[in-house]
Amino acid sequence: MAENNRAVVKLKERFADALLEYKEHRGEVTVTVKKESILEVLKYLRDDLRYNFLSDVTAVDYLGQEPRFMVVYHLLSIPNKDRVRVKAPVTEADCSIDSVTPLWNSANWLEREAYDLFGINFKNHPNLVRILMTDDWVGHPLRKDYPLQGPDREPYKGRLS
Repeated sequence: MAENNRAVVKLKERFADALLEYKEHRGEVTVTVKKESILEVLKYLRDDLRYNFLSDVTAVDYLGQEPRFMVVYHLLSIPNKDRVRVKAPVTEADCSIDSVTPLWNSANWLEREAYDLFGINFKNHPNLVRILMTDDWVGHPLRKDYPLQGPDREPYKGRLS
């Protein structure tokens, strides 16, 4: 159960106001926190609970729901052989969250990818520019409202023959 996980227990003690949800599914623990607390929570996980490896930063687009986006951090504690997923909701109106590059240098490129493909702005990022798409590209291809054929293309009408 997620409530017995060591990271969840410690986070509930220290960040009760910042925790929105915690759950376990198929042995994987996911903790959802307020985006305003993301730096503080991740710093605590890194420094005090020894989650010393950030393996991924990505996002999920829940088009039609509010908040629309969820920024997702995958952490690994190498000494404890333990993983935790931390999520933070981001609204479409304020599509930004603090950068975690001060905590993990590896977040630099991962956040740039999420910025490029989802349009999420990472505040205080050292070099937040597109990484996959060209600078003149319009839109963010992993958003669910992005046209499947790409910008300025006629919609697919099915098989022609």
